[in-house]
Amino acid sequence: MAPDLNSMPPSALHETTSRPEAAEQPNILYIMADQLAAPQLKMYNPESQIKTPHLDALAEQSVLFDSAYCPSPLCAPSRMSMISGLLPMKIGAYDNASQIGSDVPTYAHYLRSKGYHTALAGKMHFVGDQLHGYEQRLTSDIYPADFGWAVNWDEPDTRLEWYHNASSILQAGPCARSNQLDYDEEVMFKSTQYIWDHVREGPKKRPFCLTVSLTHPHDPYTITKQYWDRYEDTDIALPKVNIPKEEQDPHSKRLMKVCDLWDQDFTDEQIKRAKRAYYGSVSYVDDNIGKLLQTLEDAGLADNTIVIFSGDHGDMLGERGLWYKMSYFESSVRVPLLVSYPKWFEPHRVSKNVSTLDLLPTLCDLVGTKPSPHLPMDGISMMPHLKKQEGHDTVFAEYTGEGTIRPLFMIRRGPWKYITCPADDPQLFHLERDPQELDNLARFRKIEPKTPEEQEAREMFAKFDAEAAAKWDYDAITAQVFQSQRSRRVVWDALKLGNFTSWDFNPDDDGRKKYIRSTIPLDDLERRARFPAVDVYGHEVKGVVVNSTRGG
Repeated sequence: MAPDLNSMPPSALHETTSRPEAAEQPNILYIMADQLAAPQLKMYNPESQIKTPHLDALAEQSVLFDSAYCPSPLCAPSRMSMISGLLPMKIGAYDNASQIGSDVPTYAHYLRSKGYHTALAGKMHFVGDQLHGYEQRLTSDIYPADFGWAVNWDEPDTRLEWYHNASSILQAGPCARSNQLDYDEEVMFKSTQYIWDHVREGPKKRPFCLTVSLTHPHDPYTITKQYWDRYEDTDIALPKVNIPKEEQDPHSKRLMKVCDLWDQDFTDEQIKRAKRAYYGSVSYVDDNIGKLLQTLEDAGLADNTIVIFSGDHGDMLGERGLWYKMSYFESSVRVPLLVSYPKWFEPHRVSKNVSTLDLLPTLCDLVGTKPSPHLPMDGISMMPHLKKQEGHDTVFAEYTGEGTIRPLFMIRRGPWKYITCPADDPQLFHLERDPQELDNLARFRKIEPKTPEEQEAREMFAKFDAEAAAKWDYDAITAQVFQSQRSRRVVWDALKLGNFTSWDFNPDDDGRKKYIRSTIPLDDLERRARFPAVDVYGHEVKGVVVNSTRGG
């Protein structure tokens, strides 16, 4: 029987994974994309029209997870759960304006305790505390760090001004520039510069864990002409599933109204333009992945850097008449996930269900530590999966953001997906037999099964229903969400008046400590003068720069 890696001490883990000594700890590059739907990508979908050559090449050198999910189909709750390994309700990550406690351990804390330099470039959607264990943050966030985006279940029929709307589809097309491009260009510059700074730091440098979080391909659906034109000769496929509005399930109806889609009837051309811009944005992300990987190669770090790629949630892209996220249908809740480090893990595919919740304990295993046994942990290490051993196969997800009026929960296990909400009828899908999620098998809780498959569905529903009722106290969670929303509204209404003190992170970029300065030690200057170092004949040498030319 394979060893239980989750119960083994770090010393035993070192033996099992053939990990190098601490002085040779691998670096970790964790790349995230925002709103990137796994079912839309070629590495998961042979029919995909999206061009991602760099991601496809990376996948061939990776352990690729075919059935990875986010803990909540909304930016901030998903990310807060991902960094902590805890489901949203345990940490109060109710919506995009929720803050989690500074005392909640994250993967950045655990890796930092093992000697890693933990850095973040890009979006993480923190509210309040902007570091949560990261030693260095290279950029500000693209989204606000305050309570301004708190959901209001007390007025469920009121569309708040910051909600998604139809403009992303109606105005889709190429652009010369956008604020999202401004942001990701800064993220990329700071990220590649961080890698170059690291490699020139000197012999006592610590291994790094650099998280690079791009905001593309998140809507609005617009991208530069360079990427728009990549799909000039592509007949963009229309959504496969179209459901009349009045036949939608209750949550989907609310989402259509919340996102200002209910009264819209998009033309085929409008849908194609929105999808084309999204495709171009994914290709933009792909090119940036290529730049990061090439930087590792040029810096001589590729062979000693674990590369992880994932995202926070997906995008429905018109399937079922839905856009954006906030639902548990596959294109919204399923995310890409791969881990690439061929010297430890033979490239292969994993079909079992996993979650980005599982990243924290997995990262701990990768660096030879464990999450505290005295603290709660919902994530489960994916190390058995990475090593082609038997691993877990269950995912839980929680959602309490806009578009619902009560907590919405999901359990994914084997081929089954179960969804429940106190305000709505439950749903049960068998994804192997029904990949489009059109046949709600929860109906057999009320009608008599006539086939063995229908009987199986009734039995599975009863098991999931009992499991969910035991796991989640619906009324208590509902009360907690209401209290959080109401408290934050009171605080935010007050903070908007008078002198406003922003919680947004303002990165330190001190020109007095860069380039060539008389106060910087000569050895440091020499290491940064040229990479790789060369001797007086121009031949590459290891270590310090030899006889470099200095002066203004």
